This record gives sequence, structure tokens and C-alpha cells, in this order.
Amino acid sequence: MSRPSDFSRAPEFLFRFHFAPVRRLAVALSLFAAISIVNAQEESATAVSRQVKEIFERAAKAVVKIHGVDEHCEISGTGFFIDPTGTLYTAYTVGGEAGNFSVEFNGKQYPARQVLADVRSGMAILKTDVATPALPIGKSEELGVATPVVTIGFPLDLPETPNFGMVAGFDRKYLGRYFSTTHLRVNLPTQRGEAGAPLLNMKGEVVGILVSSLENNSSCYAVPIEAAEKIRADFVRFGEARHGWIGINVSEAAAPMEGSRAEMTQIMDGTPAAGSGIKSGDILLQVGRKKVHEPEDVLDASFFITAGDTVPITVIRGNEKLTFNVQAEIHPASQHPPLIAAPTMMNQAIPLKLDSEVRRTP
Repeated sequence: MSRPSDFSRAPEFLFRFHFAPVRRLAVALSLFAAISIVNAQEESATAVSRQVKEIFERAAKAVVKIHGVDEHCEISGTGFFIDPTGTLYTAYTVGGEAGNFSVEFNGKQYPARQVLADVRSGMAILKTDVATPALPIGKSEELGVATPVVTIGFPLDLPETPNFGMVAGFDRKYLGRYFSTTHLRVNLPTQRGEAGAPLLNMKGEVVGILVSSLENNSSCYAVPIEAAEKIRADFVRFGEARHGWIGINVSEAAAPMEGSRAEMTQIMDGTPAAGSGIKSGDILLQVGRKKVHEPEDVLDASFFITAGDTVPITVIRGNEKLTFNVQAEIHPASQHPPLIAAPTMMNQAIPLKLDSEVRRTP
């Protein structure tokens, strides 16, 4: 009987011979790819860190620590210059109800005075008589969810400090209570003293002002810079904030028309809209420059109306698109501002300020 041939095991030998080097090559390539990914991540993190540092070094020159005294105690917070003549923005909780202000700037302390405080927007404007740097103004409308942002503030009793995070959402309400206009929710931890800090995009432009904190200071809300600029524009024109309205109630329509579900349900007697030609049942498409898609969109539309201005109101009635010009009057909320949910206390950072209920009445 002949010996069994070893050729029956040849395929196994060939597999081991030909594919073992391939396995080693695959492992090597996988290891190389993993190292490349880690290196890329490290390079990306380094690039972001460098960019944040550059923004901080440029912008910190225009960010100041604010001191003040209210009827209860001393307060402190953050502000930032928005023109070279010493005008600065801060949060209402810092500059709204205090006095005897001073700002720490360029290693010195200067007296400051309140120019305007607007509880509805949650911001205040202070002024110091000294030449200053100024932060460039950006557009919050260009931000999206997960857009990276930077803040610079004065937490506790520490020097100016950068912080890096991202936009988490664009909210009209929090815990069932409505803001006067859409706020930016930012995944940034905040500390006492950072109220009024600028929210910056990655170009170093201001896109918001930190006004309130939530979730044990692990994140915060910022009022969009457009809202602050609207208040400032009112002040330049009239010497005060002039929140306007036209006097219509809006609710959700049964079906959308032209992309909008905002249906006029009531034209109030004695209001600017009365006699304008607008009728109940009209579908609201636009208020001024603000397009409307849902009933809650009128919150933003209402905020950006200035009393005394003529506001074009575009609606659809049946198959016809119509525009009515309505002269806005002072918003009732200006006489009865929303409450602040927490008192301003020593170093109180950013207590939450919200409307108690939705106002779908532009």
C-alpha cells in the first residue's frame, strides 16, 4: 500500500504561505490608519485650540469686568465694547437695576453710567467716557446647531477667561415659559460673573450676549445680537426702546397655505390693525421683514417691530396675496414687563428671565 500523498494538504500550505503575509499587511494598514486618524484628530484639536486662542487674544481687549451697586448689595458681571467711544453691551441682570457703575479696562478702572436698560430683551447699555476698542458685530442667523462658539467672561473673581462650546438649539421657550424672542442655547458651562459676556463666532464676531444659565450652570442662553442691535437702534432714534405691536391674534390653521400655518383669529378693537383691511381667517405670511410659518413665529416678528414705524403685513386670503401697511403702537408688554425668575444677588451670574406665557400677538 502506498503512503497517502501530502498533496491533500497542499491547499492549507498554500493558504498559509500566500495569505499570512496578507494578514500581516492588513494589520499593518489598520494600525497605520488608526495612527493617521489619531494624528488627524490631534491636529484638528490643535487647530481649534489655536483658533480659540487667537480669538481670545484679539477680543479680550474689548471685554470688561463691570462693578455696580443695587439696593441690596454689590454686583459684578461682564460687558463688551461695541464702538470706539466707550459704549458697551451687558446683560440686564448686570446693568439693568444697579447704579454707581465702574468698568475694569486696560488695567484701570473707569466710571460708567447706564444709557439704557431693557428688561424685555434682557440687555443693558452702559457708557464710559474713554476711547476703546470694539468687537465686530456678526449675524446669529448664520449659526446652526453644532456651530462652534467662544465666550470671554469674568467668572467669580478671576481674570478674563475664554470658553469654548457649540450652539445646541434655538429656543422660544424653556420649561413652558416663553422668551420675548428666540434665544440661542449654548453648551457652555457658566459661572457667576459671566452674565453679559459676548458670544463669538469663529471669526471673532459677536453673535449674542449671555443672559441666563440653566442646568446647574452647565449650559446657558444668549440673546441674539440682532435683538440688542434693534434696541440700540431704537435708542439712537428715540432715546428709548420702543417695542411695537399691531394688535392681531394668531393661532394654528387647519392646513398650511403658502408654507404658513399662522391664521388670524382676532383683530382687536382700538388697535393699529383695526380698520387696516386685515381680516380674521387671513393666513399670515410676513410681518415686516420676518417671514411667518408657524403661529410662534410672531414672537420674533413682534419683537422686531418698532412703535411708530409703518409695518407691511403680508397675508393670503383665498387665492389672493395681499399686503397691508399698519402703523405700530407701543407694545403692552412694555408697560408690564415680564418677571425675572431669580433675584440679582452678589455675583449672581445669569438668572433666567422669561415671559410667563406665549404672546402670539404682533
